[in-house]
Amino acid sequence: MKRSERDKPVGEISGSLKMNAALATTTATTPVLRRETPLLRHCCLSKSPVYRRNIVGFGSGVQIATRKSLRISASSQSTSAEVVVTEDTSIPKEMKAWVYGDYGGVDVLKLESNIAVPEIKEDQVLIKVVAAALNPVDAKRRQGKFKATDSPLPTVPGYDVAGVVVKVGSAVKDFKEGDEVYANVSEKALEGPKQFGSLAEYTAVEEKLLALKPKNIDFAQAAGLPLAIETADEGLVRTEFSAGKSILVLNGAGGVGSLLAKQVYGASKVAATASTGKLELVRSLGADLAIDYTKENIEDLPEKFDVVFDAIGMCDKAVKVIKEGGKVVALTGAVTPPGFRFVVTSNGAVLKKLNPYIESGKVKPVVDPKGPFPFSHVADAFSYLETNHATGKVVVYPIP
Repeated sequence: MKRSERDKPVGEISGSLKMNAALATTTATTPVLRRETPLLRHCCLSKSPVYRRNIVGFGSGVQIATRKSLRISASSQSTSAEVVVTEDTSIPKEMKAWVYGDYGGVDVLKLESNIAVPEIKEDQVLIKVVAAALNPVDAKRRQGKFKATDSPLPTVPGYDVAGVVVKVGSAVKDFKEGDEVYANVSEKALEGPKQFGSLAEYTAVEEKLLALKPKNIDFAQAAGLPLAIETADEGLVRTEFSAGKSILVLNGAGGVGSLLAKQVYGASKVAATASTGKLELVRSLGADLAIDYTKENIEDLPEKFDVVFDAIGMCDKAVKVIKEGGKVVALTGAVTPPGFRFVVTSNGAVLKKLNPYIESGKVKPVVDPKGPFPFSHVADAFSYLETNHATGKVVVYPIP
């Protein structure tokens, strides 16, 4: 007669599983096994009800499935105990992730397959990453330009993420398993950013940094938005931008500023610089005036602007084209007064505020046409990002 799994010895269930263990201590939720005598006598697997959800739109889908209970009986001459340890087998203990252990060029990046899946805190969710995006800050951080305030090495890079919630902390209220979400995973980009970012199969993110993914865009598009639109929104707030004001965006093909200034904040005029081949793109992003920087000097423009977003490092020229009392946001390069710089704060509330504009098509994600880059080619994605010729966002997708 064929034996059931319950009747089989341990060795036949788990290959060469050999354990000497006993129940020594327990926490409030899960017993802790320590390697002590007595010998485990019986071990069997029993399945609890399965929750499974297929996520349409990438690969073959994400499955949140099959919790198994490991039923353990331990006995000796003086003790006998039985306990059920719940194990979520849909979430592995190790994952693939891109890691660097030293600062430097693209060559310090290594794809590792044995990185521990992050443990979540009570205010966090665990995300199965579907797509991630690169930003200039990722490259500068890897190069060690912010090492004084960086988190400890080794680092799993990546700020932008889009994926599916597979586990929630005990204090999380607004998200559940199966939710499709997006976020900038580090609350502060430069001040102690997350040691384990989004260029991995899983990442842990605080609830306050998250928002539901807009319904009308895919994961690759969503991954390219968080840091860019949070930066644009915070810059506009800090400059006290309001309806009727004008703005000039230097390097408008990157999408920062013109994404929001007109459609969300009611700018009277949006001007943006770009190379000859990208002029139509900046117009599609909301620019009323597309300026070819290969042929025109912004200092020669006949008009002045209330605000300039400098995303290319030309603050010394930008301050010459603002109106009296105007403001310049210097996102990169040296700062010339009255220009100023800020470090963006990740905030899920901002993403939630902007979701209706994204879902209505007023704010559009732009994924660089050379991408998305597959997960195995992250080093190539960084190399391309660092040419400074990207159009829109450099996205990594799919992430297995």
